[in-house]
Amino acid sequence: MEFITADEKRQLEEKLEGLKSQRPVLSKRIAEARALGDLKENADYHAARDDQGLNEAEIRRLEERLKTASVADGSAIPDDIVFLGAVVKLKDTANGSEDLYKLVGEATGRFDSDEIEVTTSSPMGEALLKARVGDVVKVDLPRGTKRFEVVEIL
Repeated sequence: MEFITADEKRQLEEKLEGLKSQRPVLSKRIAEARALGDLKENADYHAARDDQGLNEAEIRRLEERLKTASVADGSAIPDDIVFLGAVVKLKDTANGSEDLYKLVGEATGRFDSDEIEVTTSSPMGEALLKARVGDVVKVDLPRGTKRFEVVEIL
């Protein structure tokens, strides 16, 4: 079972509605391309069909994810434990640098925020989950093992 925050659920629902609203547009593109004639060599038709297939696959993926995901109730979690949705200040024990990390169910792919997004299924996310302020977490990364001290939960 996957845990997501209420905000992540809202974003997924908005994305799903946006994809569903594309259905009539894609159907119209297919109809217009079909009217052009021979379907064997009609690139517009095949591109529109491919786009429709990708759109439907993403709709099914999001619907399944929303159906099986559980929204984490942040009010039941103590303030001193890292849990889904938490923003954590970590200090690299090797060089002393500090960065902010946000524990999320699925990364948004945005790089404009102050926090580095970490999914709960990643090595960093698994190490951080249920850590407390003052704990040193060990993270097995592709380039070796790193240790981070949990400085603060924001």
